[in-house]
Amino acid sequence: MKKIKLIQQISSEGVVAVLRGDTPEEVVEMADQAIAGGIKVIEVTMTVPFALRAIEELAKRYSSTAQDAAKYAIIGVGTALDPETARAAILSGAEFVVGPSLNPKTVELCNRYRVPVMPGCMTIQEIQTALELGVDIVKLFPGNLYSPAMIKAIKGPLPQANIMPTGGVSLSNLGEWIQAGAVAVGIGSDLTSEAVKTGNYSLVAKKAAQYIEAYQAAKK
Repeated sequence: MKKIKLIQQISSEGVVAVLRGDTPEEVVEMADQAIAGGIKVIEVTMTVPFALRAIEELAKRYSSTAQDAAKYAIIGVGTALDPETARAAILSGAEFVVGPSLNPKTVELCNRYRVPVMPGCMTIQEIQTALELGVDIVKLFPGNLYSPAMIKAIKGPLPQANIMPTGGVSLSNLGEWIQAGAVAVGIGSDLTSEAVKTGNYSLVAKKAAQYIEAYQAAKK
């Protein structure tokens, strides 16, 4: 039941912060600010040096079952290329697993431990294979290679597919993706680039609030 509940929560929240940085401390600060701004689903990528430290720290700070909204967040791992990486992240506290591509062994491991897994797919064939492996949400990646009309094209033959575009999603087009049928969107560098450039990480919270506002407007 926990897996189903997590998928429902991710779909309900609708915006996933995809965080990259030079240190685990930097990523934890980004996550704190994103959560303060209203984004409650955090993906820490394994391209971060010592990323598991960041996942472990965030898993301790926030609980997806917390009653206090300030302490509620779902912490997951991104750029999981193989099942070994996925398992290490799960043991560190990751509640969902995201990959840039479809790795059947990673999906198999996540299914074994009842952890939501969102592999990156680019084609109808890959998406169909992901569905056959038991994937509940497919990451359309890189999203900047497509327009929101791609979701309608996918849902023609595969109306049952839940699609989460990641890469190229911005404040200006988030509404189009949601209205096209995206179950959620992944937000990467656009959320954090200004903060990293200026060293003012409170800008992440400000940008996060803008994304949540745009998402809620699109859902109305």
